[in-house]
Amino acid sequence: MQAQNSQKKRIVVGISGSSCSILGIRMLSALKKAGAETHLVMSGFAEKVIEHETGMKPDDVRKLADFSYDRKDFFASIASGSFRTDGMIIIPCSMKTLGGIASGYTNNLLLRAADVALKERRKLVLVARETPLSLIHIRNMETVTLAGAVVLPPVLTCYSKPSGIGDMIEHIIGKALDQFGIDSGYHRWKEEKIKTLDRKF
Repeated sequence: MQAQNSQKKRIVVGISGSSCSILGIRMLSALKKAGAETHLVMSGFAEKVIEHETGMKPDDVRKLADFSYDRKDFFASIASGSFRTDGMIIIPCSMKTLGGIASGYTNNLLLRAADVALKERRKLVLVARETPLSLIHIRNMETVTLAGAVVLPPVLTCYSKPSGIGDMIEHIIGKALDQFGIDSGYHRWKEEKIKTLDRKF
């Protein structure tokens, strides 16, 4: 039996049908650059959103991953807890997917893989995208957080002085990669001396 390489991280990447599918695409590229082994599963609507928002074909996105699976394939390796991984990220994560995880409703491989991450006490990061949030959304976020997941909304920042949306996306990717101990080199906060003027009152 071949043991899993202790140095190379193995990450399951889920892309759900929320808007901002570019986040999932950029995550796959960043993980490839970091030398991680990626296992991809997309929801059916994610494939349509990808084409609508980016012009890419779902097969183009699948090529960014080392392994990809059909959402109906419950015989896939990532459907079993015996398949060892360093965790899973769903990016972006729709409220429908979040609700399925919160209720344990695993009717597709995306939800099953997330359920596996929780039951095996592995890292599960949910880049939940919706605004504003209803009480149902908030309670579902509370439920998955109590179960061990990390809810990481794609919140934009300004302290990095982004020059455009691309810089903002890379910041979100960097924050998400931090959860798996992967440094993407994104702009981090650092204390800077603030010059103040002497004022007479």
